[in-house]
Amino acid sequence: MSGGGGGLLQVEGLSKRFGGVQAVSEVDLAVGERELVSVIGPNGAGKTTVLNIVSGIYHADGGRIRFGEEDITRRSASEIARRGIARTFQNVALFRGMTVVDNLMLGRHVHVRSNPFLAALYWGPGRREEVRHRAAVEAVIDFLEIQAIRKSIVGSLPLGLQKRVELGRALALQPKLLLLDEPMGGMNLEEKEDMARFILDVHDEWGVAVVLIEHDMSVVMDLSQRVVVLDLGHKIADGTPDEVRADPRVIRAYLGAKGAGPARAAVR
Repeated sequence: MSGGGGGLLQVEGLSKRFGGVQAVSEVDLAVGERELVSVIGPNGAGKTTVLNIVSGIYHADGGRIRFGEEDITRRSASEIARRGIARTFQNVALFRGMTVVDNLMLGRHVHVRSNPFLAALYWGPGRREEVRHRAAVEAVIDFLEIQAIRKSIVGSLPLGLQKRVELGRALALQPKLLLLDEPMGGMNLEEKEDMARFILDVHDEWGVAVVLIEHDMSVVMDLSQRVVVLDLGHKIADGTPDEVRADPRVIRAYLGAKGAGPARAAVR
């Protein structure tokens, strides 16, 4: 089974323990430039923990993470974001009392370079920088087709639109690598189709590498170039969608030892 070419992100021997629970155990993950990789597995498999470590929310107990030519294993979340890794969360992590535009502007914070005093005065370098950030945000708004809600308070929006805004905030960072943690969770079919289209366009048109955690296997198999499977903190498979779909270890992880027929349906 293929293991991926790497090149952009290289995770080697990643391990993380929480008290007596080994959440992740010696996991390897490689993501190439412009690659779309899905990470799947049953609940509690360690998928979100891996994303949290890569994005700097947690630090690993063991292993190494390289992004491009740089070791980012012990970098902070803000340092990792500044290097071009953005993410969304399983539970929407927006500022619900702020507008869509203001939430997206927060995604530009790692690119702020001017003196805060000049920026507050909206004068000189601060003004020019503000104009650049606004232009980048407007491009994201147009791309995600959310012009009509740009001034809406995020907390008043339905979940599907909130998830789209959260994707927009991640894109406002102008990342090289986008980590998406269940971006379609809680969505209806039409919302899922829209989100899948945006993810593909981000990958194909913007050239952004994507790591996707998603429970909808039809989405995973349709979108992914490669699929990595975790179970109880261990990586048990890594290959093309067709390879993973047929892997007996994957079938057992999703269904247990009984009933191979339904298991195959679960990873279809």
